[in-house]
Amino acid sequence: MIGILVFPDFQLLDAAGPISAFEIAARSIGKAPAIRVLAARPGLVRSSSGVEMMARDFKAANAITTLVVAGGAGVSDAARCEVTRAFVQRVAKRGMRVASVCSGAFVLAEAGLLDGRRATTHWRRTRDFVARYPKVKFEPDQIFTRDGNVWTSAGITAGIDLALAMITEDHGEEVAQATARQLVLYHRRSGGQSQFSSLLELKTPNGRFGALLSWARENLDAPLTVEDLADRAGMSARHFARAFAAETGTTPSKAIERLRLEVARERVQSSREAIERVAETTGFRDPERMRRAFIRAFGQPPQALRRAARAG
Repeated sequence: MIGILVFPDFQLLDAAGPISAFEIAARSIGKAPAIRVLAARPGLVRSSSGVEMMARDFKAANAITTLVVAGGAGVSDAARCEVTRAFVQRVAKRGMRVASVCSGAFVLAEAGLLDGRRATTHWRRTRDFVARYPKVKFEPDQIFTRDGNVWTSAGITAGIDLALAMITEDHGEEVAQATARQLVLYHRRSGGQSQFSSLLELKTPNGRFGALLSWARENLDAPLTVEDLADRAGMSARHFARAFAAETGTTPSKAIERLRLEVARERVQSSREAIERVAETTGFRDPERMRRAFIRAFGQPPQALRRAARAG
């Protein structure tokens, strides 16, 4: 049985995403879904969107084998709630699988479950989380992490990826794939994939250079020099470089390398395409050049990331 822990001002999709995944997986193997929504104060619990969920009290959790803690705007109060912390600790001591979605990691951290463990959360919460919980082995650039029986995931939709990984563990890859198809997901993301988008990290991703960068992302096999980009933008190279840096917060060459790294990493982790081919088609040309770029950016070469993605 799956328990979903919510609290006032929780993020609706943090709860509803995993609930839907677990429901579909159960129905695909011919079983009725066994899911309970739980809260320190039972009854209707209002999400940050205003939509409410009906929750039971923690006494209804005796039969659960997995607890998933939602995140959301109200997570700080939930993390300070002694009743909630004590409940999470009891579940973990029973040896049950405990997980968090998005900022729900703050609840697990306050309960002491993440000390000495690998964990992640929504990228916007990184600085605050690291400052509050220095004992956690924080991994900011992950879709989800697993350390023993404790799982954490990045922001919102990453909770679905976490649920699918649990479904794989419980019921096998075939059921997980069927669930992903029913959810109309493009593909299942492994825990090691980046939760960031290079375009979204820019100061103004939708500014006057947004269309140019989107075009560049679709043409990474081209040289994409400053002169090439300036010509496409209809500007001199010098004026383009200054204007680009002022608007995006980075140089054209660094932006292009980030795009190349993002696309190359996705293809390395989600396909069996030869590393040499990935390097060629993403503009690195030389596999060794791509390897050095991966080590600078991710701390690991492409082959190591591919092995980790397959293992995860």
